[in-house]
Amino acid sequence: MNSPKQPVVYILASKRNGTLYIGVTSDLVKRIWQHKNDLADGFTKQYSVHLLVYYELADEMSAAIAREKQIKGGSRARKIALIESMNPGWRDLYDDILG
Repeated sequence: MNSPKQPVVYILASKRNGTLYIGVTSDLVKRIWQHKNDLADGFTKQYSVHLLVYYELADEMSAAIAREKQIKGGSRARKIALIESMNPGWRDLYDDILG
């Protein structure tokens, strides 16, 4: 899916309509694997937020960070609408990005 150093904004969820986490990375496969395996202490480990339900690619890291802030600043309803625009069934997209 993404080559190394591809800036990506992503949203993880604990379950459908559950707890959400928004992050940014340059290596989506590696970062999601770290979340799923609880390798970083913090929010996603504490609340079992492991399902990749949304991601979007950016041309530059600065653009990805700006988009992350924009998404984080929006209402929960807007976050859910964003997820459902790409992934109405709230499937875990991790297997899709492994290809």
